[in-house]
Amino acid sequence: MPKLKRSESEERATDFVEALDRGLRLLQCFGTNAGPMTLSDLARAADLPRATARRMLFTLQRGGYVSGDGKLFSLTPHVLTLAASYLRSNQLVAVLQPVLDHVATAANEISSLAILDGDDVVFIARGSPARVFSGGLEIGYRLPSFCTSVGRAMLGQLDDAALAARLKAMAREALTPQTQSDPKALLARIAADRAQGYSLVDREAEPHFRSISVPVRRYDGVIVAAINMGAHVDRVPAQELIDRFLPLLQEGAASLRSQLL
Repeated sequence: MPKLKRSESEERATDFVEALDRGLRLLQCFGTNAGPMTLSDLARAADLPRATARRMLFTLQRGGYVSGDGKLFSLTPHVLTLAASYLRSNQLVAVLQPVLDHVATAANEISSLAILDGDDVVFIARGSPARVFSGGLEIGYRLPSFCTSVGRAMLGQLDDAALAARLKAMAREALTPQTQSDPKALLARIAADRAQGYSLVDREAEPHFRSISVPVRRYDGVIVAAINMGAHVDRVPAQELIDRFLPLLQEGAASLRSQLL
């Protein structure tokens, strides 16, 4: 009798490793609090039975990702190897880092690269005018896409119908008094940003901070990321973002199109 071929959904179900999924969920829960966490806190945050969370933690501890004394647990620096592997293997970071550095030096401001991850944006690279630590968005920092300039620049990839559905479905909690959260107003704003080729957001994602972003397109025109620059509202007027920062961002994004596959 010939062997029946499994459907794609059946393959996904049988190939799913629940233990690995639980372990990854547990790792993510460490970010919910500052400092060490108890077994009970982690089990509750990951929605796991206490005994299951305990086994996961000891497995992660044996792998070097978690340290603990049986009562309190913390992540170790070894978890950074996961992020480092992503950054080393990501084409966007490799190709865009020189552009971010050039833009940051030319404007004497920090520049950042972000991608969409679900309904959030994640910052995955940055350029600084000096090779020293300075304030700004850290690598790995997440923000809602609907109220950020990088998020709106990337959401502009969607047509109006798809964008309206996406905005209506996502959580739109206001982060500042200036945050625009009405889906119809957001649709109009993002459509306008799409038409002009950039997005400027003023104090909607973070108080006292405004930023400007342009989409990054690959060779076929598909938007794969966005690059931005921003500054404190008391230091840089909104018009200066357009006059001084926008041309640098546009030139940088345009120079990369043929290099991104």
